[in-house]
Amino acid sequence: MWTATETLLGLARALRAAGLPVTADRERSFLQAAALVTLDDRSGVYWAGRATMTADPADAPVYDQVFTAWFGGTAMHLTPRPRPPSSTTPQASLTPTADGEGGAGEPLSAAASGTEVLRHRDVATLAAAERAQLARLFATLRPRPPARRAHRHVPARTGAVDGRATLRAQLRRMGEPGPVHHRRRSTTPRRVVVLLDVSGSMAPYADSLLRLAHTMVRAAPRTTEVFTLGTRLTRVSAALGERDVERALAAAGEAVPDWSGGTRLGETLGAFLDRWGRRGTARQAVVVICSDGWERQGPDLLAEQMRRLHALAHTVVWANPHRGRPGYRPVQAGIVAALPHVDVFVPGHSLASFTELLEVVGSA
Repeated sequence: MWTATETLLGLARALRAAGLPVTADRERSFLQAAALVTLDDRSGVYWAGRATMTADPADAPVYDQVFTAWFGGTAMHLTPRPRPPSSTTPQASLTPTADGEGGAGEPLSAAASGTEVLRHRDVATLAAAERAQLARLFATLRPRPPARRAHRHVPARTGAVDGRATLRAQLRRMGEPGPVHHRRRSTTPRRVVVLLDVSGSMAPYADSLLRLAHTMVRAAPRTTEVFTLGTRLTRVSAALGERDVERALAAAGEAVPDWSGGTRLGETLGAFLDRWGRRGTARQAVVVICSDGWERQGPDLLAEQMRRLHALAHTVVWANPHRGRPGYRPVQAGIVAALPHVDVFVPGHSLASFTELLEVVGSA
């Protein structure tokens, strides 16, 4: 069980990961403000954080979303702002009371620690209610699309000397000396390709992986492509482009004809390379394969297609749900054949592992 301070600092870290400018000074201000209210007062903690850790009205929607996901319960953005505490308000302890046992009176620390535990749980072992709660937590993920250096240059304060710009500026000054201009290479988003195994062995993870793919598509719709691998190859990028996640998953479900079927990784990967990869989709892209590596056909075909893929792609990332289990060893024939052509091998069984996967993709 987390202490109250750890719980509140965990919220600050989650907000920082979501993109809000939460500095160390704001964290201290938040702790001081939260000490003026009872920790069981969810509304008070909400407004303490919103007053100290948001710098702009545009930060409020992100703050509301992260706060609701961190502490659970109903969304707080419609809660009226309480009156500021008077100077005579006694300072409350940040230690949660021990008599909260679920329901509306449950301490926030218990809810937050339960959320953190859920983030590390294997999604295949979750009950229906836990899956519903986990689905809401996907809204806290903030994918960062990878970038590559472009051939075009842009003005910069430092870097290589821009001789042409410097000369043009000097001519405008009629030859008088002036500051030297610099330039740097600009950046452009790098394409990301997500290949999801939807065979029977991956069925417990299919819903979560599609939600993960949906967040990636929504973050960079022009540079993200998603395909499913089973007994055939299916492109679901357009379906996952729907803003509402439930509608997007329903559309993807209608588009994929081979849910929970067999596994032909080598054959479907070859179809992807022949139809899409060699035409530019996979060229210099970050390719993410989400699969447990089970293969009905021989491993030689999978090894050959992985070799072709690795030659085209910038980075190949393989997310295996079994990778996060204690004692796991990559001894399956499919994984053994694929790993020599994989740049990064990561777990893919929990929300925490999905966060790690997004960090790997963003820094590729």
